[in-house]
Parts: sequence; C-alpha cells; structure tokens
Amino acid sequence: MVQGTGKYTVITGASSGIGYEAAKAFAKRGKNLVITARRRNNLEKLKREILEKHPDLDIVIRCTDLSIPENVYQLYGGLREYEIETWINNAGFGNYGSVADQDLNKIGMMLNLNIEALTILSSLFVRDYKDAEGTQLINISSAGGYTIVPTAVTYCAAKFYVSTFTEGLARELEETGAKMKAKVLAPAATKTEFGMVANNVSEYDYEKSFGTYHTSRQVAGFLLELYDSEKTVGLVDRESFCFRLADPLFPYAGSSSHNQKHM
Repeated sequence: MVQGTGKYTVITGASSGIGYEAAKAFAKRGKNLVITARRRNNLEKLKREILEKHPDLDIVIRCTDLSIPENVYQLYGGLREYEIETWINNAGFGNYGSVADQDLNKIGMMLNLNIEALTILSSLFVRDYKDAEGTQLINISSAGGYTIVPTAVTYCAAKFYVSTFTEGLARELEETGAKMKAKVLAPAATKTEFGMVANNVSEYDYEKSFGTYHTSRQVAGFLLELYDSEKTVGLVDRESFCFRLADPLFPYAGSSSHNQKHM
C-alpha cells in the first residue's frame, strides 16, 4: 500500500454519494483526507471503512453546514495546520420545479452552497496554494452546467456558474504561471441522494426516472481520470452517457483587443 504523504485531500459533501466514493478512491491512492459534511454519523462510518483497509492514513472529520457563509470561513480557517494537496468542492444539491413555483428558501440555501461556498473555498485555496507544486482544485459541476435541462433551470444556472468559474480560473492560473491546476467534473444522472433532495421526496427510483445513470463509484472513477489528466474538464454526455476529458469548453476572450487595459 502507498503510504500517506503528509499532505491532505479535502472533500466536501463526503457523507454520501460521489463525495463518499471519492474519499474511498483517494484513500486507495494513499491520500490522507479531510472529509466534511453535515452528518457526523455518515462521516464516522466512512472513516471506519477507510481505516479498515488503510490504517496508516490520517482521516480528519469536519462536521459543518456549508450553506451558512460563516461556517465556510471557519472550515477553511480550521485547516491551517494541514498541508493541502487537493481540494474537491463536491457539496451541493439540486432542485426540480418551475421557476414560478420554486421554494425560495430552498433555492437560497442551494445558491449559498452550490455557488457562494464553492467560490469562497476555491478563492481561499487558490490564494494560499496556487504556487505549490502538484496542487489541484476540482469543482463538481453537472452535465446541467453545460446544458439547460427542463424543470431544473435554476439548478442548471448555478452549475453553469460552477463550470464557467472553474474554466475561467483554470485559464487564469495557466496565464499567470501558477502551479495549481483547476478542473471541473460534470457528471450526468448519478444514483445518489440527489434525486430525493431535488424532488423533495423520501424515496426516488433512478431506474424509473432516468433508466440510464451512473453509480457514485463510477463517477468517482471519472474524477480520478480527470485528476490524473492534463485536461480541465471531465464531462458525461447526457445522451450517450459516455465520459470524456476536454480542454475548456466556454468561449474565452483572452486575446481580445476589447478587454480592459491593465491600469
């Protein structure tokens, strides 16, 4: 087994789904982990599962609700004693429904978590680690961050933000000669708790609702492919469900003569 390096991989939203499986996948690589989410019992279970197979790793639990902005700063500030190698912003949830009928309290929490928390954590990590060799920031978007999906307009708009923010950050890091890589993973339908939360139901049948979907373990595998690559985007096609790695997909005005001039 590969021994821990003394550096840490941080994974938000690690109590279930993609984050849970990603933590196990990175542990298999010999990575020490900081796992964070709201549900301590799930995090403790994940820690036990990992240490059974990889007893030499250090698994740090941080239980917090990142939809509350002050908690976001507290989480990051409380990790200063650890040397962070990779930060994965996976925490997030979705919403199905028309814009006219959506629950604005739920939407507010979704935007706080999917956009604000991700932006703050990304910015703080980049500020501290952009010149550290081998560092990576990976933000979890969605196929709905590249395609507008009916009845999920607000969720898709939030994920478009994640995709464009991360692609733009990747360009900025490259242009400034930073050593950090920023990457975005965009899965399609994945069998997690996402369906229950997005539809406000206690049970959700992915077979009936989608027919075709990936498991969390499969998506964690895609995440590792992206991690190992030199590409910026890891994208699942919503129609074929094929996964591919790509350079940034959004138009970029890097060489435009109409950009603001440096003061």
